[in-house]
Amino acid sequence: MRILFLIDLWDPRIGSSVRQMYQHAACLRARGHETAVVSTTPDPGECGRRTVEECEVFLIHSDYPPRFRSWVCLRHRSVLGPLREVLESWRPDVVHSHLIHTHLSYAALAEARAVGAGIVFTAHDSMTFCYQKLDCFHGGAEHRFARKDYRARISKCIPCQRFRFRPGRNAAIRRVLEETVDRLTVVTDEQGVALRANGIQVDRTINNAIRIRADMPTEDAVGAFRARHGLSDKKTVAIGGRLHDLKGVRQVFEMLAILRAEFDDLRMIVLGKEEVYKGFAPYAAECGVDDLVVSTGWLDGEDLACAMAATDVMLTPSICFETFGLMNLEAMEFSRPVVATSFGGCPEVIRDGVNGFVANPYEVEEFAERIARLLRDPQVRARMGDAGRRLLEEHFTIERLTDEFLEEYELVDAQARARSGRS
Repeated sequence: MRILFLIDLWDPRIGSSVRQMYQHAACLRARGHETAVVSTTPDPGECGRRTVEECEVFLIHSDYPPRFRSWVCLRHRSVLGPLREVLESWRPDVVHSHLIHTHLSYAALAEARAVGAGIVFTAHDSMTFCYQKLDCFHGGAEHRFARKDYRARISKCIPCQRFRFRPGRNAAIRRVLEETVDRLTVVTDEQGVALRANGIQVDRTINNAIRIRADMPTEDAVGAFRARHGLSDKKTVAIGGRLHDLKGVRQVFEMLAILRAEFDDLRMIVLGKEEVYKGFAPYAAECGVDDLVVSTGWLDGEDLACAMAATDVMLTPSICFETFGLMNLEAMEFSRPVVATSFGGCPEVIRDGVNGFVANPYEVEEFAERIARLLRDPQVRARMGDAGRRLLEEHFTIERLTDEFLEEYELVDAQARARSGRS
């Protein structure tokens, strides 16, 4: 089969979902299929055809003020012509859509349908019904942050988005999905619950995955990383990814203030862009923990591997709906336990008391106590870390993900052939 991926971002260094797509594409090629990617770039000089991770990539120019996203997401006219040219020349059997809600737009699905392709749409987040990271569902302190009110309503969306609110946006997205998509997948069951609450049909859960490294960094390399960042002989926790208020960064500083009373050798590694962390630094100082924070800047490759290996406990403290949290799998790859948010799909990846703990990040003292349990006892850390590694090898491999998506591709290819009368 010829499988074409649609995704707004193309560089595997800047996002776990993008890396997963390229790893999946490599598995497909190893099994005799052909793959290509259509993506976008704000730099006109980058446009055109290139090879990334041995995969053919077509880059289309897209650059506009983000405040217009709720309009552009439905139909981005400037990308549709170049996209149509790729579709007509490459002639995919299957189009697999990932993240398209900012640049390629939902109209890309209709273009793919028009060339006779079967279409799989994977929802990686809540953007099919929410304008941003979903954080209005838990009901706040009044409801002990325990509600699961996932349905989008004007009464919630207008105060949140104000002038960015676009009437009819969600209905238009549902209509496009119903008219163009053959199979819609989600990455966790809880994400499926949220989409169904907003009238979106979900066909299957296919959990995210990673390609397990063939080699781990050496002890010398990890020791050099620790020495370089002042982490030698320190207990370490880490957060990573795109730093944002809704990722629970401020709550983690409050947790550190609690933990430092017991662990005077504690440090927190921040695996994210240095300039973004600087925006949070004043709050770290206000909490009296700025001296505990080690901001490494954005890492990839061997540097990221050394950082993961140098971490004792990984944290996923999101206060928004965390759809999956691929950082959880990356910690499990290094046999590291995780303390993860109870919001969203993380409890399906981090089994409470097995390969880490699950807690509500708004309950700062309780979340901090889960971290403390792991920091106190290296044997518990090792046991849970080993359990996480086994779980990863049993279920969250890129080979398993490829097997499951190939089943979907065969289904949608058959549907597309039936529509067109092809044998």
